[in-house]
Amino acid sequence: MAVLLQDLLDSTIARLIPLSDTPQLDAQVLLAHSFAKPRTWLLAHTSAAPDVKSAARLEKLVRRLEKGEPLPYVLGHWEFYGLDFHITPKVLIPRPETELLVERAIAWLRPSGDESPKEPPRIVADIGTGSGCIAVSIARNLPGVCVVATDISTEAIKVAQRNARKFNVLRQIDFLACDILPERVRSFSSMRPFDLVCANLPYIPTGKLQQLPVYQREPTLALDGGPDGLDPFRKLFSLVPDWMAPGGRILLEVESTRAAAALSLAYDAFTAASFHLHRDLAGSDRLLEIKLSTE
Repeated sequence: MAVLLQDLLDSTIARLIPLSDTPQLDAQVLLAHSFAKPRTWLLAHTSAAPDVKSAARLEKLVRRLEKGEPLPYVLGHWEFYGLDFHITPKVLIPRPETELLVERAIAWLRPSGDESPKEPPRIVADIGTGSGCIAVSIARNLPGVCVVATDISTEAIKVAQRNARKFNVLRQIDFLACDILPERVRSFSSMRPFDLVCANLPYIPTGKLQQLPVYQREPTLALDGGPDGLDPFRKLFSLVPDWMAPGGRILLEVESTRAAAALSLAYDAFTAASFHLHRDLAGSDRLLEIKLSTE
């Protein structure tokens, strides 16, 4: 009896049940990727006979999953904020909870009706850009905004640049390889102050990270926040005040159990500011917003 796409789908689902919370969806995505067809096409043609090359490609992908490689790395791309980002194991997999940061950023940056068209463009910094999902999403939705995207990893910078090129926003984004920010603003005297700083910093305490399934499956550099999960925040808070424009904003994704501690550090770093913790869809503290004084 000839093997049909439905047979491949069923066998893939069975192999993914021990590996995934959504084995049926993941199996459909894998088959669609392997056969270079939309998922809707796959579901409408389950009685078709698969070609040998595509079936072999599927087998290789499933074996990678069985060895513990995350699905987004196996696929080589992942959706974030309605865009399909290229990713590699050199960058963190974009998470839905980070979309809260992007939503807040775009809402604050979006021009109001009474702004003069002659005003200079807003300047945004995306600290620890990784795949570039934050920087690219902001630039894609706000063509008049300029973004400075930094990352300590030159490999991550390459991935982010590829995504900026893919979505035609490379001209809006300057990429800079450094740890958080350069320590001296005067080294970049031609750079205007930042109106908004966004950052999804490594924020998981080292001990906790080593107990999580994500450990050694995604880049530790993008996850490990030091003994208490706050080392990157301390460095950011020591550098960022010199870069900010009056009345600027800072949006920081935080680990929910360390949100109060991150807020305490922010209080110490900014004497003229207001602070707010935003919750994600799960009801966990996820985003620290710092509103700087206009003076």
